[in-house]
Amino acid sequence: MSPGGERGVAKEPVLLSGGNPQISKGDGDAPVQAYIAAMPGWKSDAGKRLDALIMRTVPAAQKAVRWNSPFYGVEGQGWFISFHCFTKYIKVTLFRGTSLDPEPPVGSKDPEARYFHIYEDEAPDEALMARWIGQAAALPGWIP
Repeated sequence: MSPGGERGVAKEPVLLSGGNPQISKGDGDAPVQAYIAAMPGWKSDAGKRLDALIMRTVPAAQKAVRWNSPFYGVEGQGWFISFHCFTKYIKVTLFRGTSLDPEPPVGSKDPEARYFHIYEDEAPDEALMARWIGQAAALPGWIP
């Protein structure tokens, strides 16, 4: 019997503070898609669009879930982007954001990272996001 449910019945993901899905650490597309499916409300559609944009921009990107967030990286270079749900927005992390042109708008305690936020009532600039994603994937990424 699976923990927390009947045999063969998947347990619903727990939403942590801010509505961030609690998804087990895992490599590949499946855990990332489980995270995106568990994102509450409008955030799930935004997560699908963000995932598709990342994969269109960097088709060879590797995916994983770490620390209850999807991560995307380039083999041998580390992670270049991640995202995380908060109550009112999705926070997108570009690990080498200070090296991007233009720099993403939100600063970080990490001297190299920059963020941008996706809100329900604001359409993100996908062309600018694709530029950031492409630039970030070409740089050495974050290796924990």
